[in-house]
Amino acid sequence: LPSQQKGVGMHEPLVDAEGFPRSDIDLYQVRTARHNIICLQNDHKALMKQVEEALHKLHAREKEKHAKDEAEALAEAMSQSQSLPQAFAKVNTVTPGSPASVSGLQVDDEIVEFGSVNANNFQNLQNIATVVQHSEGRPLSVTVIRGGRRVHVGLTPKRWAGKGLLGCNIIPLQR
Repeated sequence: LPSQQKGVGMHEPLVDAEGFPRSDIDLYQVRTARHNIICLQNDHKALMKQVEEALHKLHAREKEKHAKDEAEALAEAMSQSQSLPQAFAKVNTVTPGSPASVSGLQVDDEIVEFGSVNANNFQNLQNIATVVQHSEGRPLSVTVIRGGRRVHVGLTPKRWAGKGLLGCNIIPLQR
C-alpha cells in the first residue's frame, strides 16, 4: 500500500471510532490497493496449485517409468539366464582354507571365464595353469555358472599351507 496512507495495511479499519470513513487517508486508493493485492494472492494460489499438480504428475510418471525399467531389467535377466555363456571346465574339489575356498569358489561351479581364458580359446588345463602362474598374488576375475546363474568371483592365486596356488581341482568339460 502507498506509504502516504499512514501505515494502513490489509487489515486496519477504514472507519473511525464512530463508524465514519477516515478522513486522514485516501479511501479509494487504499481499497484499490487491497483489491489488487487480494487478486495477486489468488493468482499466486492458483499458480502454486498448478505447480503442485504438475509435480505430482511428474513424480507419478517417474515412478511408472522406474517400475517399467525394473520389469524390463528383470525380463532381460531372465532371457540372459536362458542364454548362459559356454562353460569349458568344472570345479570338482575345493580345499577348506585355500585361496579358492576364501574367494567363494564352490564344488560344481562351471567355469565360463578364468582370467583371459574362455570357451573360445581354451585348449587344455595348461591354459589355466599358465594364467594362475602369471597371476600369483594378483586378483583374477573368474566367472562361473552356479545353479543356473552367472556368478563373478575374485580369486587371488597365492602360496598357502596346501599344495598349488589355488587349492581346488578343475576338470575340463567334455563337449
